[in-house]
Amino acid sequence: MAQQYKVLRFIGVPVVQTANGQYEIKRDQAGQFKLHGWRIGKHTKGHYQAPGQIFLTENQMRVAIVAAFDVSFKKRHRYQPMARFLSESVPVDVLQTAQAQLDSN
Repeated sequence: MAQQYKVLRFIGVPVVQTANGQYEIKRDQAGQFKLHGWRIGKHTKGHYQAPGQIFLTENQMRVAIVAAFDVSFKKRHRYQPMARFLSESVPVDVLQTAQAQLDSN
């Protein structure tokens, strides 16, 4: 049997770094943004700390964690795995903007 590991699912929002080094939500041409889902994979590097933390996807996109949920090991394949946690976080106002969209859905 395969070695099981704790699986967390994250709702995240893609972010970009501004010229002053801060992070902001990556928006489309209409100024909108979408939330997406990822999960911890077997080879994910680093550790989850709190909402607002940034992680890298397998395609090297930076994503801010908006919310985290436990997932059954058997259901892990429903979600795209992420690559690595970073020690960086987004400002509180960026997190609150993304969480407001999550709450409205």
